[in-house]
Amino acid sequence: MPWLQVRLAISPEQAETYEDALLEVGAVSVTFMDAEDQPIFEPELNTTPLWSHTHLLALFEADTDAGAVFAHLQLLTDAALPEHHAEVIEDQDWERSWMDNFQPMRFGRRLWIVPSWHQAPEPEAVNLLLDPGLAFGTGTHPTTALCLEWLDGQQLQDTQVLDFGCGSGILAIAALLLGARQAVGTDIDVQALEASRDNAQRNGIADDRFPVYLPADLPAQQADVLVANILAGPLVSLAPQLSGLVRPGGLLALSGILAEQGEEVAAAYAQDFELDPIANRDGWVRISGRRR
Repeated sequence: MPWLQVRLAISPEQAETYEDALLEVGAVSVTFMDAEDQPIFEPELNTTPLWSHTHLLALFEADTDAGAVFAHLQLLTDAALPEHHAEVIEDQDWERSWMDNFQPMRFGRRLWIVPSWHQAPEPEAVNLLLDPGLAFGTGTHPTTALCLEWLDGQQLQDTQVLDFGCGSGILAIAALLLGARQAVGTDIDVQALEASRDNAQRNGIADDRFPVYLPADLPAQQADVLVANILAGPLVSLAPQLSGLVRPGGLLALSGILAEQGEEVAAAYAQDFELDPIANRDGWVRISGRRR
């Protein structure tokens, strides 16, 4: 069914007032959206920062009178309304729309990421069937693409891989399909672990080849290859732990790092690794190297 969408241009200081007021006048949902493409990366723990210019979107049933909504908002807030707009939007199958836009993608020479509902464009290639579910990692983001291309370029035959922050399992599963003996995944999100298990089964990978753990349960063992596509802050703070998880002569690939954060992250690993030149894509970077 269609919906009436109300949009208010607000400052962060106005957010709580107008969110409460919109719910008071009958909004069925309220969403905050960046009005000026201002990314917020790695917010402080237990905070929900907003952009300096934010749009507050509220959905009402289609027969709601927009004029009455705006009049009641003025009464509840006892202030002139900020810039505002209302429109009727048609309902759609959002899941179907997302699926239609997620197409097979090639990384490097051998590897394809293929949505589970698509046919593989090159059946003889290394095809990873993926249904990301609620977990991060489809290959569409530059950080995932950088890691997938790096994995495609490595000799992974008979190696032990650790995917730290495994998300959908895409990197670990790619490593297994490219020849790794076993991959271990770890993530703080139990939904990510479930998505990783589901995607492993979808690709015919037995549980013993891809065990997944919460970080506290991760076995104490060193890997031949470690990949971590998380965020720069954790990568820096976890550098001693992650370095220790790679055997001497083993390989490391890190991403989830903005270009301006690359040197700081590289410095945290330079003592333990011979680092490659930093790889850059669309403002994101990958740091890789070999353990001394």
